[in-house]
Parts: sequence; structure tokens; C-alpha cells
Amino acid sequence: MLKNAKIALLAVSVVLMLTVFLGLTVHGVRTVSAAQQQDGAYRQIDVYGEVLRHIQTDYVEDPNIGAVTNGALRGLLESLDADSSYLTPEDYKTYKADKGGKAQVGINVSKRYGYATVVSVVPGSPAEKADLNDGDIIEAIGSHDTRDISLAMIQRMLEGAPGSELTLAVIRPRKADPEKVVLSRVVVSEPAVAETMYENSSILYLKPMILDHDHVQQVEGKLKSMSKNGNKKVLLDLRDVAAGDIPEAIRLSNFFLKQGTITQLEGQKVAKQTFTAEASKAVDPAGPVVVLVNRGTSGPGEVVAAALLDNKRADLVGEKTFGEGAQQKTFELPDGAALILSIAKYETPLGKKIQDDAVTPGTLVASNTDLAGADDDDALASKPDVKATPVKKPAAQSDDQLNKGLELLKAKAA
Repeated sequence: MLKNAKIALLAVSVVLMLTVFLGLTVHGVRTVSAAQQQDGAYRQIDVYGEVLRHIQTDYVEDPNIGAVTNGALRGLLESLDADSSYLTPEDYKTYKADKGGKAQVGINVSKRYGYATVVSVVPGSPAEKADLNDGDIIEAIGSHDTRDISLAMIQRMLEGAPGSELTLAVIRPRKADPEKVVLSRVVVSEPAVAETMYENSSILYLKPMILDHDHVQQVEGKLKSMSKNGNKKVLLDLRDVAAGDIPEAIRLSNFFLKQGTITQLEGQKVAKQTFTAEASKAVDPAGPVVVLVNRGTSGPGEVVAAALLDNKRADLVGEKTFGEGAQQKTFELPDGAALILSIAKYETPLGKKIQDDAVTPGTLVASNTDLAGADDDDALASKPDVKATPVKKPAAQSDDQLNKGLELLKAKAA
């Protein structure tokens, strides 16, 4: 392909992307602000064209213009947020063909710092057995650097046939070099809602790992049984709850609220929606509640935590949550590629965007995973002649976040 034609190809791609983002149409510009946006778009196209001209004529070797185009478009989308993705025609074909239901390794992922990042790990899964934790960075999947892969495709690369192997290069906190981790994919089943009684059965501890219809239904049943058995206090553990559905998160929040805003959804072209509690759906609207959260609390879990916090219905204990909460829409492009674009963001009852601000508990307590081994790492770092090697640390003997939650509930009148 001639150089000028290659440059034109990328310019057309950029124009197409800017058209989607800025809402430009063949029907013309309708407002002054739209006209200003159009002028700005054309100025940016001139800049892109100049950059591309230098790449094409001055780069050390003749560049692969297709790879340059894909990289530019992927970067354009990921500069918006982790959930927005550009899919090449080949990627989009794979994406559409994926019907789900495949074997997995038990991790929820997003993108941070350009790389795939572990948000949470499913208990009992191959990932947990390999000691993967919240915050671990997946540098590569097989031979593919995750910087060069959209989140939508990363999620599909983690899936596969039962028994198939998945090789990851994982960077752990406080470890400079990536560690090779080989996992075997299995059909992962989320455990049922865990239930434990504390303080002579006066405190009901509930731990869902996913907020789907079945698990939220289990929580509802346990709350109703609690009221019959005389329990008055609830400790809801939403640590590492990242999967599920926002409507189910809203339903779970409503169990503890008779009135008030649960969450809001709004976007540039999505009219603001406010989801409010219905008194008829409340199960335990008055008893003391403490909610545990951590860095693995994401999406649906954050909606529940924010709803109960902002309505002053519960105390939050733990760490600042992950920050995830957007609604996506897929836009198909003429060449067979596609955009997955965040078109609206969920907000807390007080109007903070969850994806931007996350949820910060009133009582901050670090996880035992963060604390365990920190002194060991610092000690090794202070001895340059000692080579730091991974050490299997003993399981934490106490759960500081859980203990703090119980302490707060004990001090509350039933």
C-alpha cells in the first residue's frame, strides 16, 4: 500500500472514532458547542496526521501501519476508562462467538496502569490455590503482553476448555520481577452465601461472593429467618465481591432500606435515572448493620456499600474499594471492528461517580494480606547482599477487619 494511502487509512479511522465520541453526524452541527467540538476535532485530526506522517517517513523502519492503527485506537479508548475497548475485526468476531459457560481460573480482572489487574479471587478456585490476590498485576497471558490487549479480550483469554492450562506472568506487590504462574482451568462454581453466628447468636454474619439472583435470594432468606429467630444485628461481608448484576445489588440494598436513593445512573446521552428503595421490599430496615469492604469490592458490591453508607444505614469497615461502575454499549464499525464504550456511570446516593471515586469506609482497617510479610520484605530490602526469594507466609491468625466489624456491632443496641 502506498504511504499516502496508509496515512489516509489511519486518518479515516481517527475521524470515525472522533465522530462517535463527539456525536458528529451527516446532518450537520446543531449548536454552538457542537460547532466548537467539530473545530477541535479537525484540529486534532491535523495533529494525528502530522504525527503519523513523521512515523511513516522518519521512523527507523517502515512501520506496520495496521498495528499502528490498532494501537492508536486501543489507546484512545483505554484513555477513557478500563471498560472501554477497541476490538479489531478479528477480535470482535471472537467476542461475538463467545457464548460464555467456559472453564475459568477464578479471577475477576480489570485494567490498571495499562495492565490487567486482579480485582478479586473466587474462593476455592485455581487462582486462590496459586495464592493470587487482589492487586496482583497480570503482565502477560501466555506470550501476549496485557498492555496490548483490550479488557474484553483479556476476559475471554482467561476462559477455555476444562483442564486446559493458562500461563500468566504475575507481578506481586513489593516484588519487582514477574512470577510465572500456571493454572488449570476448571468450571468454577460460586460458593453459597456463608452464614455464621456471633455473640451468642445476636450477630448474623453473611458472606455472598457474587450478587446474582440466586445469591441475593439466599441473603433474603437468611435475613427473614433471622427476624424469626430473634437476631437483631447483621455483619455483611462484601470483601472481594466484584461479580454479579447491578439490579441485584439494588435489590440487596433495598433489604436494608425502607426509603431513600440507592444509586443513580447518568451519561452524556443517557438521561439520569434514580433508583429508590421501596418500603414493601425491605426485610431488615432498622437493625444495626456493619458492612466489610476491601480493594476487591467492585461494581455491584460497591453499589450496595455506597447505598448503605450514604443513607447512614450501615457503618463501613475496611479499605477503599476498587472503583468500577459503568454501563457499556457496543458500537459496530463498517470494517467489522467494534467499540465497547462506557455510556453512563453509576453514582452514589450523594452523587459521587463510583468508577471515579470508589467508596471509602468510615473506619479504615488494612487487610491482613497487606500486613503479613511487610516487615520481612522491608528487612530483606535493607540487606543488599541478601537475595529476596518468595516465602510462603503462614495464614493470618486473625481477621482485623472482621474483628473491627464485630466490635462496632457489639457496641450497638439491638
